[in-house]
Formats: sequence, structure tokens, C-alpha cells
Amino acid sequence: MSTLKNTLRDNRWACWLALACLVVPMFASYFFDDMFSSLSELFKNPECLELGWDMADYGFYSSGYSFLCIWGGLIVCGALLDRFGVRLVGSIFVGMMVLGAGLVTFAISAGFAPETSLTVAYVGCMLFGLGSEIAGVSVTRSIAKWFKGRNMALAMGLQLAIARFGTATAILVAPMIVTQKAAGEIYTLSDTNRPALIGLAVLAAGAILWAVFVAMDARFDRQTGQTDKVETAEEDKFRFSDIWKVLSNPRFLMIAILCVTFYCCVIRFKKFGVSILLPLFGVNLDIATVLLAMIPFFTILFTPLFGALVDKVGKATLWMIVGSALVLISHLIITFAPQGVPAYAYVSIALLGTGYSLVPSAMWPSVPKIIPEKNLGTAYSLIYWVQNLGMWAVPIYVGRIFSREITQAGNHAQEVSAALQAEHVFILLGVVAIGVALMLFFSSRRHPELNLDKPAS
Repeated sequence: MSTLKNTLRDNRWACWLALACLVVPMFASYFFDDMFSSLSELFKNPECLELGWDMADYGFYSSGYSFLCIWGGLIVCGALLDRFGVRLVGSIFVGMMVLGAGLVTFAISAGFAPETSLTVAYVGCMLFGLGSEIAGVSVTRSIAKWFKGRNMALAMGLQLAIARFGTATAILVAPMIVTQKAAGEIYTLSDTNRPALIGLAVLAAGAILWAVFVAMDARFDRQTGQTDKVETAEEDKFRFSDIWKVLSNPRFLMIAILCVTFYCCVIRFKKFGVSILLPLFGVNLDIATVLLAMIPFFTILFTPLFGALVDKVGKATLWMIVGSALVLISHLIITFAPQGVPAYAYVSIALLGTGYSLVPSAMWPSVPKIIPEKNLGTAYSLIYWVQNLGMWAVPIYVGRIFSREITQAGNHAQEVSAALQAEHVFILLGVVAIGVALMLFFSSRRHPELNLDKPAS
């Protein structure tokens, strides 16, 4: 029997078990990151929060996720992934993710003054964010390794779907465990820290399963005589000049810009979604929460299906255009549809969730087609770095819009004005996303040798 038939990767059950171990840390990361998304309304009335944060503070805290990422953390750590391997570097940053989440939980539980709790939580969110992003790079690269040549888009689609189930769970669970109180009642620290405590426990479970994957991956490399480091030959060893090689690839730049504009249209919208949907469509908090949760639930249903579709029929760049268009149309409906009509909210969120499923299913499997394997860790990290530039800036800006426009609690006109101004930001980002997707489509037509639109073998 050949060596290949004796490897773990040749056994389907082992591949899917490895995938199962990889998705739980990402589920936990998404849960913790979105634990306040359906509670954003609380920050409009900081006088009723023992925590004392307002909307600007909430936006500032949310931006902490990306701070270390944009100051070189992702680029350097992506290079470390290529040089020292997924198992070592990934384990360090999975640990950092748990440590940062622990610091955030401590900050919002300890009874500090608002400025102090915000500072400590921001530091924790920085550590959590960098840890989560490098863990995400490690997971994506590991899936590419274990599913190379077969069902890669499906596997990546499943990983994204389950990770986003963490977002859906956070959005639905948070209002259940932080129950709405009558006007004027105070939300204590023991009320508002419950989602963080649950998220921290799930992150700990994810870290344990990551350790199981590390053991499986080490065994696979022993069977094949390979290493999870990609510096297998002198001419293939990582050099920092490889960063420029990746950045000078025009199709890589297109994917990176599409990534930041598209994801900000969805992920950063979710951070403020309840505060946008409530005044514009006249729904109550329970309905707004369900609407927000529809976004990740759509991805849970459609991302694996779209991943399988990309594997089977190809045309990845076309699907990126369609998905970007759906997201832009969604934000146009939210902004310009008649106010106070909930039906438009359901339609817009359905389109947003469908587009959110379609673009990543086609985008992420395209990266290994345009970047050499030895630079994949660097390439994915650079994409996440560009993405995090937007992830850092957008919540700060949108949070300030809400704080500037809403000067009187419960003033409906002010809340509508803030929501519409926030939507103008997302519309602009959506227009750029479609433009870049079109550029990628035409570039693929000019360079068919890249096989960007070719089905999987």
C-alpha cells in the first residue's frame, strides 16, 4: 500500500474531524466578538449602565479588535506562520485570544470607573483581536492543507458557516441573558458581563480542541515526512521581500480591497444593526434582534452550498460581483425604503445575508490560486491586515455619528438621522466593493491561466 493511502488526510473521517476541531475556536471567537451587537441600544443611555459606556465608547471598544492588527501585527505574525509553522504560531495566538477575552471579562466585571474599564477592556480587545485574526489565518491555511485538491471551497464554507453560527448565537442569546428593563432602571455589571463569561468558557473549549488538531497535524506530517513550515528548500525559504511580492500582485490587491469594503458593509453593520433597524422600521427590540440574527443564519444555510457551487461550476469572480451587489442593494433598501414598514427590513436583511454567504465562498478559495503556497500565510495575513484597517476605523466613525446626533434620549428624529448617516457610510463601501469585484472579473478574463473561474478538479 502506498504512503499516500496511509496518511490521515487520505481518510475522509480524519479530514472532517480535523475540520471539526478547527471550527470550534472560530465559533467561540465570533461569539465573543459579537456579544454586544444586539445590546448596542443600551449604550444610548449610559446613565442607566453601571458600566457607564456610551455609543462612542462602544465604537471605540469595538475598534480595539483591529488595533494591533493594523500596526503590523498581522503582517509580522503571518510571516512567522510561514517560517515557524501553524502548530507553534497558531497555538500561541489561540492562547492570546483566550487571554484577551479574559482581560475584557475582568474589565467589565471589576467595577472600575468607566474610563478605566474602557482602557482595560480595549487592551484586552486588542489582544483578543490579534489572537483571533492569526488563529483565523491558521485555520484557513490548515483547511487549505488538509483539503487541497478536493472540496476546499466546501470545507472553507462550512468553517465560515459554523463560525458565523457563533455570531448568530451571541445575537440571540445576549438579550435573553441581559433582559430588557423598564425605563430608568440600572443595568448592573452582573447583568452586562454575562455574555462575556459564557464566551470565555466557549473559548476555553475551543483551545482544547485546537490542541487535538495540533496532535493530528503533527501525526500527518510524520506520516508524509513533511513539516508545517513551508521553508522546505533554500530557494523557497521565507524572506521579508516576499511581502512585497504578495502586495505587488494586482489580483491580490483587488481581493484585499474587496475584502475590507465588503466585510465592513456587513460585520460593522452588525455592531450597530439594532440601533439602525429600530428607528427606521418601527420594530421592537425582539424583532430587531431576530432580524440581526438572520444575517449569520443565512450564511449557515447558504455558505456551504455556495462553496460547493464554486467547487462544481467555478465562475468565482462572477459570484463575487453578485454577492457584492446584493449587499449594496440591501443597504439602499434600508436607507431609502419607506420608514416604519417592517417588511422592507426583512427583505434587506435577507439580501444582506445571502450576499454575505456568496462572496466569501468564492473569495477565500481564490487566494491559493494566485499566491504560491510558500507565501499563503503571509498573503492571508495581509488580507486580514487590510480588512482590519476598515474594521478599526468604521466603528469609531459610526459610533461618533450616534453620539453626535443623539443628544436627547428617546428622540426619534435624532435616532433616525444617526441611522441614516451611518447607512451612508455602508453604501459608499458597497459601491467600492462592486467596483473592485468587476475589476477582478475582467482581470480573470485577461489571465485565464490563473484558473480563478475554473471549477475544482
